[in-house]
Amino acid sequence: MFSSLRVRNYRLFFLGQVVSNTGTWMQRIAQDWLVLSLTGSSTAVGVTTALQFLPMLLFGLYGGVLVDRLPKRPTLLVTQSAMGATGLVLAFLTLSGHVQVWHVYLAAFAAGLATVVDNPARQSFVSEMVGPEQLQNAVSLNSANFQSARLVGPAVAGVLITGVGTGWAFLFNGLSFLAPIAGLLLMRARELHAVQRAPRGKGQLREGLHYVAGHPELIWPIVLVGFIGTFGFNFPVWLSAYAGHVFHAGAGAYSLFNTLMALGSLTGALLAARRGTARLRVLIAAAAVFGGLEVVTAGAPSLWLFALLMVPIGIAGLTVNVTANTTVQMGTDPAMRGRVMALFMMVFMGGTPLGAPVVGWITDTYGARIGFALGGLVSFAAAVTIGLLLARAGGLRLSVDWNRGHPQVRFVPRERQEELATAA
Repeated sequence: MFSSLRVRNYRLFFLGQVVSNTGTWMQRIAQDWLVLSLTGSSTAVGVTTALQFLPMLLFGLYGGVLVDRLPKRPTLLVTQSAMGATGLVLAFLTLSGHVQVWHVYLAAFAAGLATVVDNPARQSFVSEMVGPEQLQNAVSLNSANFQSARLVGPAVAGVLITGVGTGWAFLFNGLSFLAPIAGLLLMRARELHAVQRAPRGKGQLREGLHYVAGHPELIWPIVLVGFIGTFGFNFPVWLSAYAGHVFHAGAGAYSLFNTLMALGSLTGALLAARRGTARLRVLIAAAAVFGGLEVVTAGAPSLWLFALLMVPIGIAGLTVNVTANTTVQMGTDPAMRGRVMALFMMVFMGGTPLGAPVVGWITDTYGARIGFALGGLVSFAAAVTIGLLLARAGGLRLSVDWNRGHPQVRFVPRERQEELATAA
């Protein structure tokens, strides 16, 4: 489960990300709650989320082109420093009592600009640290890292927000980036797996798009996470609305919801680390379960039932993320990985600017339950539709039969189904 941690460079990277990710989750919780406190509007929370991911939508592919051209480690030193600076500026404004909602909007957008390059650089740098043999394990552990920080970050943020205010959470996040910067500086360059960088030239963006278009095993995971990222992952909007307006429980409940979802996500990441391969059928099944759980959870009558259902939602959502990420990375040529991962992250994260304001408006207008259920319904429908398209492309058909008195639903080759029908 932890085999890639034997690699020294990856171990330094992993430890630095533990600290930084904790600060990132603290800032996310504090940022959403600060906006809700300043405006009282779920739409404003959605706008904040949209601004944070809008740069990925606008410039994500260009970030991938840059990442394929540039050395990854120096690039990450610049992007991590920039992201730390945004946290420190927001901390100063909040602690000095001068913060306004437009400051939060601007900080979210600035952090998003850094992410345009940082995300594909971090994603593709993993293979340079561990090599292809450990890539599946390292990608899963990266997600486990992120989700374990998600367990600690919201809990600490909840204590700080209720105790001393949101500004201290922003300060911790800004300082937390010292850890990954130190880890990058301590790495041994000679132990990295050399990857030939793409030369500067025209048409590289178009080349990346043509590459993906020619590989169906890359297209469909990207399309699926696009639907789920746009409509199914708007948790800042929904969970803040449930905590503040449905259950009237305050910041503590919002922190609890995020912590329990992180517990489920961490479980899903560790399970993914144990699996030897990433399969499309696992991705489709996890996406369908994720959407179905959101629809069910939307109608939860009590705070504690709603909170407990965050755990399986976290497991399913993380399984979708890791399986899609690993499938795309392992199916991509190293020289194209920056551009392909930029497209993946642009679709997954960049869809949020399109979905979050719409979901926020629906939540404000029709209530949190309708908004949450609608997001789950779209995710479920996307999973089923893409699953059927993949089955058709692979020459499979849906087979429904009985096995020891229980219904059995599976996909089988068309020839096999004809044999079963003849035998019946």
